[in-house]
Amino acid sequence: MSNPMGSDVGAARLDRRAVLRNSAAGAALAISGLPAPTAGVEAAVGAPARLNETERRAQAVSGAGFSEARLGRMREVMAGHVERGVVPGMVTLVSRRGEVHAEAIGETAFDGGGPMRRDTIFRIASVTKPITAAAAMILVEECVLRLDEPVDNLLPELADRQVLKAIDGPVDDTVPANRPITLRDVLTFRLGYGAIFDQSPFAQAFTEAGVAPGPRLPGYSPDDYLKRLGGLPLAHQPGERWLYNNGSDVLGILIARATGQSLGTFLRERIFDPLGMKDTGFHVPAEKQDRLPTAYWTDFETGRFGEFDAPAEGSRFALPPPFESGAGGLVSTADDLLAFGRMMLDNGTHEGQRILSRASVGLMTMDHLTPEQKAASAAQFFPGFFDNRGWGFGVSVYTQRTDLSSVPGRFGWDGGYGTSWYVDPSEELIGILLTQRLWDGGVEVTVLPDFWTTTYAAIED
Repeated sequence: MSNPMGSDVGAARLDRRAVLRNSAAGAALAISGLPAPTAGVEAAVGAPARLNETERRAQAVSGAGFSEARLGRMREVMAGHVERGVVPGMVTLVSRRGEVHAEAIGETAFDGGGPMRRDTIFRIASVTKPITAAAAMILVEECVLRLDEPVDNLLPELADRQVLKAIDGPVDDTVPANRPITLRDVLTFRLGYGAIFDQSPFAQAFTEAGVAPGPRLPGYSPDDYLKRLGGLPLAHQPGERWLYNNGSDVLGILIARATGQSLGTFLRERIFDPLGMKDTGFHVPAEKQDRLPTAYWTDFETGRFGEFDAPAEGSRFALPPPFESGAGGLVSTADDLLAFGRMMLDNGTHEGQRILSRASVGLMTMDHLTPEQKAASAAQFFPGFFDNRGWGFGVSVYTQRTDLSSVPGRFGWDGGYGTSWYVDPSEELIGILLTQRLWDGGVEVTVLPDFWTTTYAAIED
């Protein structure tokens, strides 16, 4: 692609290609007791022809069934995206059967910013959603919340709803809701509020109220957010169809009110600390801000590519936010997200400690949408999304294999700031991609699919 940041920056990136290649070649680290690749291992991959096929295969495949050569291909493909200027840098991580391979490639900004590191802290956007859903299931297990109980007592702003007669009709042309909104509706994004990708009166009213999904997170209090949301009718009857995003923000407020704590405090005490997720939260403390990279985007109003969020103290994530967004507000690292992924892969346990029950993980990661709901919801999301996927609690769930990575039962989600997190129980696989370019026709159509293609292509057994 053409250089989005200007010829001077492009020249600087080209001058750094040698550094990039060297860092990419040496950054794959195997942990959990397995050594990093050594010169001997590399020599074994390219062993002389006198070895028979069985011996060559044994030396070229890791203990977790990854092809060493194809992991090298992944490094080359990912480094190529950095060299071409799609992103200034990235962190990738793949884990299978306890063996982890992580890469820190490129730099933290197009104008330099220092090398990308494995512990670089990223704005993870909608990868926040699975974590918020897991927090809610902790409260379900403790009977603080119940899946099919109305949320009216804790969220009175959403009681006694009116519902649009037609999703594209006038905002004041409504009928009463046929039942209250339940926690299950909120978890499955069937509460009646969410993204409407058209120019209907409701979509316009949603935007004017300041609650429409977008790259800018809400800048007001949770109470104000619910007041704004409650001033609008539901787009559809509770439980009727799926609409993206807002359910997770409502869920975060519900968790806070149910516990009498901020969402961030509850997540810290019940998920982050037990899992050792020491760099995950709703802001980056001052002593860690040197690890926060610059975020980039294409401003669709002007068509210009540039900085979306500054690094360090200039970032919107440098201070505690007025609204802790359960839909997209967290920052995290590859290893923190790996810890959360391992807990989900291990049916709710972490190093012998149970965070969630096996039943909760199973419920979170199953498809809760009917074919009719998918058909009714398809027009309000990405074309073809529901052809091979469904939705659980805060996660997408694959239902049909249509490419290398779309394995039925694989669950997780992507973040609009250029992140991706998925768990594949059948392959005992966790994959994490962290960049800081917002979805604008770049990272999501090249880097993200290439990461998942090369991940699955590297499985050898």
